Amino acid sequence: MRRIIVLGSTGSIGTQALDVIRANPRRFELVGLAAGSNAELMGEQAASFQVEDTALGAAEAEQLVRDVEADVVLNAITGSIGLGSTLAALEAGRTLALANKESLIVGGELVLAAAARDQIVPVDSEHSAIAQALRSGTHDEVRRLVVTASGGPFRGRSHAEMADVTPQEALAHPTWDMGRMVTTNSATLVNKGLEVIEAHLLFDIAYDDIEVVVHPQSVVHSMVEFIDGSTIAQASPPDMRLPISLGLDWPSRVGGVGRPIDWSAATSWTFEPLDDAAFPAVDLAKAVGRAGATFPAVYNAANEQAVTAFHEGRLTFLGIVDTISRVVDAHEPPPSLTVESLAEAESWARRMADAQIARH
Repeated sequence: MRRIIVLGSTGSIGTQALDVIRANPRRFELVGLAAGSNAELMGEQAASFQVEDTALGAAEAEQLVRDVEADVVLNAITGSIGLGSTLAALEAGRTLALANKESLIVGGELVLAAAARDQIVPVDSEHSAIAQALRSGTHDEVRRLVVTASGGPFRGRSHAEMADVTPQEALAHPTWDMGRMVTTNSATLVNKGLEVIEAHLLFDIAYDDIEVVVHPQSVVHSMVEFIDGSTIAQASPPDMRLPISLGLDWPSRVGGVGRPIDWSAATSWTFEPLDDAAFPAVDLAKAVGRAGATFPAVYNAANEQAVTAFHEGRLTFLGIVDTISRVVDAHEPPPSLTVESLAEAESWARRMADAQIARH
């Protein structure tokens, strides 16, 4: 029986995680819940699972992680505000089921230094797929990682053809049902850029050996190519409950969480190269990742400000990545990486992004 704390319990990942826990009462026990602001829904969840330990807000969630006895912490908080809870879970010796990619990307070296071997289990479908495929060989046998992307709602459009897209269009993702920030990031492919940085940090693979490939069907969630020419792919119908269940009980599989592929039905999967000219966010993320230090935190913070401005009608869709690029170019990293210097860099990036948006 694994004791589970779910952070971000009222969001898409959190609610699906509760589905997995509810369906497997002999395998999982929910012992703590945390939400950002939806106290009413969290209260209903707590009553349903008879959970007494709850928290509202990032600081309270971090304290919950420190105070409540648990085996696994699922961090499904959205945004870099989840860094404190990530560090708290690692320092407390919990297994960290990580859906909050921003905390790893922003925390970088600090998070890796706090983590024991195999303490972080990825929950993103792409990184879960890579983790599963990597069990087929050793680290030295890996030639490259192939991270798949659906292409989002604007796949096939040129850069110029996206000049006038609306927030409603950006939220019309063809495959996944996600929150506003993540869905918009998928439309700009900032999300895929963040995932490339995450893949580098999680699996210690060079940026030159991580490739993004567009796969509109979203059935192959990512692949690992080995030095003998073999490629191992993880494939399943799009359903986040599968990687969530692996995050909760890694390396064991939980039966019945997702439906298998129907191999008796005629189907086809397609793969195509990423149009870097139309979607420059991935190349920018690789440059940011190579620079390291506080640059990933600046990239992420500037994006969060720009996405908010886009949905409030203060910035164009193309202005999102343009704003990130300008803020990154202006950044001068501090001499050392600490929690405090990360927070200062994020605050600076948000101010700089707001200034760029006001002039846009």
